[in-house]
Amino acid sequence: MSLTYPTPGLSVTDHEFQLPLDHDRPQGASVTVFAREVALPEGQTRPFLVYFQGGPGSEAPRPLSPQQPGWLARALEDYRVLLLDQRGTGRSAPVGTLDHLTPDEQTAYLKHFRAEAIVRDAEAVRKALGVERWSVLGQSFGGFCVTTYLSLAPDSLAEAFITGGLPAVGRHPDEVYAATYARVLERNQRFYARYPQDLERVRALLRRLDEHDVRLPTGDRLTPRRFRQLGHLLGMSSGLEKLHYLIDLPSDSPAFLHDVTGALSFARNPLYAVLHEACWADGHTTNWSAKRTFPTEFAAPEMLTGEMVYPWMFEEYAALSPLRDAADRLAAEPWGALYDMDQLRRNTVPVAAAVYAEDMYVERRFSEETASLIQGARVWLTNEFEHDGLRVDGRRVLGRLIDMARGRI
Repeated sequence: MSLTYPTPGLSVTDHEFQLPLDHDRPQGASVTVFAREVALPEGQTRPFLVYFQGGPGSEAPRPLSPQQPGWLARALEDYRVLLLDQRGTGRSAPVGTLDHLTPDEQTAYLKHFRAEAIVRDAEAVRKALGVERWSVLGQSFGGFCVTTYLSLAPDSLAEAFITGGLPAVGRHPDEVYAATYARVLERNQRFYARYPQDLERVRALLRRLDEHDVRLPTGDRLTPRRFRQLGHLLGMSSGLEKLHYLIDLPSDSPAFLHDVTGALSFARNPLYAVLHEACWADGHTTNWSAKRTFPTEFAAPEMLTGEMVYPWMFEEYAALSPLRDAADRLAAEPWGALYDMDQLRRNTVPVAAAVYAEDMYVERRFSEETASLIQGARVWLTNEFEHDGLRVDGRRVLGRLIDMARGRI
């Protein structure tokens, strides 16, 4: 089903597809997958660029103009863009609490929402639209999806662009989290060096949260370990400043409690918490890797954690509690491989990737290791940007990757 309509400066076509929940069982249950085709009025026959959003668990951005999101204007010069809502997000069978299913049924359902299923959805969409080959752009987790695409269906790809999302191919999640914790530790040190006045503020706030029952607007209690998760902000370009100004607010004010809720909310996209570790599991069982690898350096209460997910969150976050048993089962799941090393070694698709030298979420060392595995991949290693370089200066970042893939630089 498709619907075409104009928005300011753009021609937009909304597509909906009914696809198998399990692509290995095409006659079984189905899910709706949504994709929005965006083009300049004069560019409606240009080749496709498919965008894979970061996450997991986040839908594609909604185009507000030919310049928003910021990378879109550069993309539309060469392509029409297909903004794919990955299954479980946006208009693609969005995952909520699944409280109508038993834990076993939740687990069986959620097994089908990793990168390999997303790529097979994209392949089904490509065939339905009658496209021989298209280009792909993946940001963060979207880059994991692109690497899976290069493994599973490279003949369908004309070019591949990755920003902050070359995954750790073949690495155990424990190795990933050990490296990530080291990055988070460094970012804590950087934060307190820049804003030394915040160290005592954080300590005092944590004492208050330990001694008193402070409730967020959702009704959840703000516990010390929940507050420490605000460290996930530190990996973005203005993250240190955002955290500083949040801590600067009176801790008993509505503004503080509201902003903490917004920064630590999984109610909108619970899939992120449920599958966060699984998206790193390239043929491994995670067994709550972030919890097991929690380093002694974080014993000091003022040390803020990153984007790691822990089992206690499925008790303290009311929005996640209906998925607690399924999350435990998924942590024990022996996940299959996400990537084909042999196929990556014989890759012929032009690949260009931006690797952010100080990325707090995707370890540079593993990204460079993966880049060396993918035959012909070209890497732009830069410390000009944090993890959100595509958002901060999308025209420059995407433009450079296009030029690299086409041999212009």
